[in-house]
Amino acid sequence: MASAPHFNFSPLLSLSRNPSRKPNIFLPFITSTRNSVKIRAMDKDYLGDFGARDPFPAEIESNFGDKVLGNVSTEHKILIPNASALSLAQQECTPVSQLQQPMSEDEAKQLLFKVVGWRLVHEEGGLKLRGLWKVRDMKCGEELINRITQAVEYTGHLPTLHLEAPNLVRAELWTSSIGGLSLNDFIVAAKIDEIKISDLQPRQRVWA
Repeated sequence: MASAPHFNFSPLLSLSRNPSRKPNIFLPFITSTRNSVKIRAMDKDYLGDFGARDPFPAEIESNFGDKVLGNVSTEHKILIPNASALSLAQQECTPVSQLQQPMSEDEAKQLLFKVVGWRLVHEEGGLKLRGLWKVRDMKCGEELINRITQAVEYTGHLPTLHLEAPNLVRAELWTSSIGGLSLNDFIVAAKIDEIKISDLQPRQRVWA
């Protein structure tokens, strides 16, 4: 009986215990043979195996190992997406040093394409992000403020929220410690974008 292929995966991503440090993404190598495939990272900072599974009976019967193109010891390179490829809403806020320079207007305009309904405003000598939502009434406005607070409170980077009667909610984001914008402001804006608000908005009039 032919031996069942087995897949061993070594880590592709090395994480730091320092939360302010970005994760290191490494370019791994895959070494394949007829009955096995191994993936290993190009770094010694291993965290342990990701795990593996045995092939299904149908996979064994198909002799899929014989159908792999290339030599029996082919080495392949796979480019793993780095943190910048993640959407802003998937990223987390990081501490900002008071020595850090605020984001330039050109940089902010590029990131503005990644958030919905926000605009840049110049206030108090620096740039801010401003979002504005129209809701049905004041009660819906209060509910939206509660939803925003609950969604981003854990980030430690809360927007300034205003309920402008009778049916407008305004949010402003900036990093006060540096007197302008940082990446954290756009991350929080993207997380706010994911909040459900359709049930709070004015109902569309349907014409017969």
